[in-house]
Amino acid sequence: QVQLVESGGGLVQPGGSLRLSCAASGPIVRFNDMGWYRQAPGKQRELVAGITSRGSTNYADSVKGRFTISRDNAKNTIFLQMNTLKPEDTAVYYCNADVDVRIGLTTLSGDYWGQGTQVTVSS
Repeated sequence: QVQLVESGGGLVQPGGSLRLSCAASGPIVRFNDMGWYRQAPGKQRELVAGITSRGSTNYADSVKGRFTISRDNAKNTIFLQMNTLKPEDTAVYYCNADVDVRIGLTTLSGDYWGQGTQVTVSS
């Protein structure tokens, strides 16, 4: 069973920084696209940043220049470095991974989500 476990959320003052981590485990044979999403109260879940298997990245306009997504393939982990945080960044942040999973003699592609980590930006 594939599991994605996020960590690193918390309460931070405006202008501060946080680093989120997402560790993946399970019978994963290949990581494809991975990303971070967020969902604020009363709003739809939105893509914050994505990273492909080749390391190409893309960002929501609202976080460009402030957030950086990266991955450590050896540790099956992705990160989201968040700088110059603003109150509007307050949300639950979710890790998402598109992976190929070994099930018996078969390899299947699947899309998985972490449980989410709360980020609150407030003075």
